[in-house]
Amino acid sequence: MLEQTERRVSPARRRLRATRWSPSLLSRQEAIYGRAPAKTAADGGFASRDNLRLAKTRGVKDVMFAKKRGLGVLDMVRSLWVYKKLRNFRAGIEANISRLKRAFGLDRCTWQGWPGPRQYVWSAVVSYNVLVLGMLLPAH
Repeated sequence: MLEQTERRVSPARRRLRATRWSPSLLSRQEAIYGRAPAKTAADGGFASRDNLRLAKTRGVKDVMFAKKRGLGVLDMVRSLWVYKKLRNFRAGIEANISRLKRAFGLDRCTWQGWPGPRQYVWSAVVSYNVLVLGMLLPAH
């Protein structure tokens, strides 16, 4: 029982994390692309009515949080189909990150200085992309 309580995230920390998501993310997207994204998928830690309301008022049509935290699916997105598509898209991204960490050593970088980690990540991502492209080629 003690282990379970130690792993819990305090409600204050969860609220802090939930309040940090939308403003900076949406402002950055609007600055780069000139408009808010049509759809977005985010970690469940960012799920809150405030973030949902902010995203909707900024023009995001569909907002999917990995955990609902009291939010209805149809409040977040237009249909269950869209919710599942966004959920699966996010799961695919998480799977790629997991594979990069496990198979290509991105769980820890031992290269020194600022250029080191950038080169380390770059080489791992390029290697991963070459591997994926190689798997997509038809066998002769």
